[in-house]
Amino acid sequence: MRLLVIEDDRETAQFLVKALKESGHGADAAADGDTGLAMARDGNYDVLIVDRMLPKRDGLTLIETLRGEGARTPALILSALGSVDDRVKGLRSGGDDYLTKPYAFSELLARVEALGRRSEPEATTTRYIVGDLVLDRLSHKVSRGGESILLQAREFRLLEYLMRHAGQVITRTMLLEHVWDYHFDPQTNVIDVHVSRLRSKIDKGFPKPLLHTVRGAGYVVRADDE
Repeated sequence: MRLLVIEDDRETAQFLVKALKESGHGADAAADGDTGLAMARDGNYDVLIVDRMLPKRDGLTLIETLRGEGARTPALILSALGSVDDRVKGLRSGGDDYLTKPYAFSELLARVEALGRRSEPEATTTRYIVGDLVLDRLSHKVSRGGESILLQAREFRLLEYLMRHAGQVITRTMLLEHVWDYHFDPQTNVIDVHVSRLRSKIDKGFPKPLLHTVRGAGYVVRADDE
């Protein structure tokens, strides 16, 4: 996902951008409400992370302006104001979620990814192709270089998700939520085992690997020439 952090505290903004990128997402930052509004209008972001108290234009006014212009980009409001009235005001201004400071980054990330899923269009593509690897969602068949590949149900679901986001680094958290429907890390090697099995089926015996591990970040399906 592409994320925009609108936060006037420089240290906080730098931390969030760095942590979000390490989690496999693209992230930009704006230090005031006017800059954030301009970037949100032009940047084609998937989720906005908006501090409530901002110079030039406060976070709630920023979101209200975007909603008035018809923008539907999900927005997570960050604020030290945590009363029920404050949260209700934030949500009624057009915010989609409200997180009170101080917060754990893991919770912020989970909320951001939940908002991103909510805004994802339903998959309409029935066929994914990466290099010479082809996955057909309707027939539930996979082939590479014209050779049929037999996958178990979970392996098929894993490959489908990776190919749907071909070229994008997919984190363990994203796989747990989208492929295993876990909203927490069960601290097992279930992902490693399935990725290893999938790699042996789609890459073994072929000259170029398509399933790559990005150390410290996650996994990506891509052809070297793409």
